[in-house]
Amino acid sequence: MEYQLPRLTKMWTHLERQSGGQVKGMGEKQIEVDKRILRTQIGVLKKELETVRKHRKQYRNRRTAVPVPVISLVGYTNAGKSTLLNQLTGANVLAEDQLFATLDPTTRRVQMKNGKEFLLTDTVGFIQKLPTTLVAAFRATLEEISESSLLVHVVDISHPLADQQIEAVEKVLSELDVSAIPKLIVWNKVDKASNPNEIKLEAAKRDDVVCISALTGEGLDDFCSAIQEKLKDIMVWIEALVPFDKGELLNTIHKVGMVEKTEYTEHGTMIKAHVPLRFAQLLTPFRQLSKSAAPV
Repeated sequence: MEYQLPRLTKMWTHLERQSGGQVKGMGEKQIEVDKRILRTQIGVLKKELETVRKHRKQYRNRRTAVPVPVISLVGYTNAGKSTLLNQLTGANVLAEDQLFATLDPTTRRVQMKNGKEFLLTDTVGFIQKLPTTLVAAFRATLEEISESSLLVHVVDISHPLADQQIEAVEKVLSELDVSAIPKLIVWNKVDKASNPNEIKLEAAKRDDVVCISALTGEGLDDFCSAIQEKLKDIMVWIEALVPFDKGELLNTIHKVGMVEKTEYTEHGTMIKAHVPLRFAQLLTPFRQLSKSAAPV
């Protein structure tokens, strides 16, 4: 609507009548009415966006209380983000070959084979030269990205313009000021590429790239392993003595953290693990005074 507002003049030239002096034509009167209607609708939509933003913030605050890592799927439109979410979680999110098929972010819980869990969020796809007004309109949904522990940049590696699409996504991420969040790059649709073996060899040389096919499920185990390694890098090393009456706390450590060692003592369970930062803060009363470095 903001794009349409200054372009109304040319839409009503057929209503103008020949008249002299300062008398306005019918077209000009109609333009004034339409502009007023558009401005009113724009105001209503902006209020709705603000309401969406507040609701999403409440959801994020609720999720923060549960120390499960949040991972956001980002990428160019039609890169396969929704298909990947569906494959991992059975979420049944709309996955179509069309622009902005996903407008509302969907978050689902993913449980890996080793029992670890994380929350996976599907976000709106980006396009090249995304107008700043659209970035502002999507900000209510894209704010999900800012609360993420990790960004998964999904790339359609079979697309002939994959490099330009990667650049477009990076540009939008920099505009959203989330460049500091750790990132894992996923080369999707490798089964559709003309040179899949070369692509896999290239990905093997890099420690931040995983090759998958979200449609067939190829490479999803490698994807989950890479997620686990990336999460480990951003977790905090703790050594804590958990009392025996805090069994639920011990279960949570095993669920959201990466336990390296467990010892049972007369005073409780000594546990050494990598855990999310916000969960490490909850463990402060039980942490040991002498904290050794994380094992190599």
